[in-house]
Amino acid sequence: MAVSLGLNKAKPYLSMISLQFGFAGMYVITMVSLQHGMNHYVLAVYRHLVATIVIAPFALVLERKIRPKLTLPILLRILVLGFLEPVVDQNLYYLGMKYTTATLASATVNVIPAITFVMALIFRLEKVKLKKVHSIAKIIGTVIMVPGAIIMTMYKGPAINFIKLQGGSNHGATNEAEAKHWVAGTLMLLARCWGWSGFYILQSFTLKMYPAELSLTALICFVGTIGGAAVSFVMERDMHAWKIGCDSSLLAAVYSGVVCSGIAYYAQGVVIREQGPVFVTAFSPLCMIITAALGSFILAETVYLGSIIGTVIIIFGLYTVLWGKSKDQKNSTATENGKVQELPITNDSKSTKLEDSMELPATILKIPAESQLTRET
Repeated sequence: MAVSLGLNKAKPYLSMISLQFGFAGMYVITMVSLQHGMNHYVLAVYRHLVATIVIAPFALVLERKIRPKLTLPILLRILVLGFLEPVVDQNLYYLGMKYTTATLASATVNVIPAITFVMALIFRLEKVKLKKVHSIAKIIGTVIMVPGAIIMTMYKGPAINFIKLQGGSNHGATNEAEAKHWVAGTLMLLARCWGWSGFYILQSFTLKMYPAELSLTALICFVGTIGGAAVSFVMERDMHAWKIGCDSSLLAAVYSGVVCSGIAYYAQGVVIREQGPVFVTAFSPLCMIITAALGSFILAETVYLGSIIGTVIIIFGLYTVLWGKSKDQKNSTATENGKVQELPITNDSKSTKLEDSMELPATILKIPAESQLTRET
């Protein structure tokens, strides 16, 4: 019993950590695909097309009895969600990563917890009590992640080679991109972070009206496929860009579609309903650490001392936020248990009153009996 209870408590943490490994793999695979000439507009369309094909059958079968009616307010929210993340955010991300590096693309994600925390406070999805230590811990931990990401991005320091690998053509292409479009690419990645935070907040509100995670995921991916295709035909008129073979482009489309759109949207939706959007985004810094390691080994991207220092700071901030969130959850659970314990008292009082009321007829019945005895006497 204790083991199953512990596993249930650990599920949100394990799910979010697993997703960060999945996102890290996507950064590396996508970077290779873009360097080999894959069009980022087309890649975004194929990614969400694959996700729609994979998730839709599960949604139709598993949620056929619990799926709410698709009303106009819900539909409008889904349209915004489908355009915001699958179309705008994904294309800004692909283009920004193409102009910079996979490590920087994952590093900018570290500002998402701070942005999401501020948005959650504005929309009253997160509560902060300045007199409580755990609430202050959430604020401090979120703030700490930002300088950690800045140090990891801006400060390089001496290079540290864990495994000596030759950069080859991939590293050369990255250096060329860094020299030409580094600033523009960084701005695109930061803009994408604002959009992604907005996506989490809107998804949280939508799930309250449409509590069917699989169906919502399928609809978001479907809308994203249509919207992405429309944008792609406007921005990229060369039909040869839509050709895809059995290479890194196909792998990037299938992997990112199944893992980072289908599974990720669903898992994030489930955890958002239980823990809130701030909890989900708090794990984003882990993705940068994993991506930096994979980028060093696979893409031969150089790891600098600044990356290691920033990583340590980010981990400390992440732990602080998660500690504050865990205390929030314990307090809410204790409050709910306190309310439940009050119920027997109310029932006892009611039952006492009921017993008292039931004694009255017995008393009344005794009166005639006593009067009869008197008469007989």
